[in-house]
Amino acid sequence: MAVIEHALLPVRPGMEVEFEAAVAEARPLIEASPGFLSLTIRRPLGTGQPYLLLAEWRTVADHRDGFRRSDRYERWRALLHRFYDPVPGVSYFGDAV
Repeated sequence: MAVIEHALLPVRPGMEVEFEAAVAEARPLIEASPGFLSLTIRRPLGTGQPYLLLAEWRTVADHRDGFRRSDRYERWRALLHRFYDPVPGVSYFGDAV
């Protein structure tokens, strides 16, 4: 069973282009994480809307206890978290019904 991590990323207005460049730089950090399967970040269609992040992990622990406690995450955070207002929450989802 894979786990999907879901987050809505409230990027500060006017910083979208810079955010997308930072995502491209940060992507290899998450891709190198044990248990990582895939990452999709979608642009909002409306002004002022959050970006959608969907990451697929083997387990919740691979994300929460592996990536989030790693040096890679500290670099990820340094690259991306300055764009958020507020910092987004994360939800996890399991098997499809």
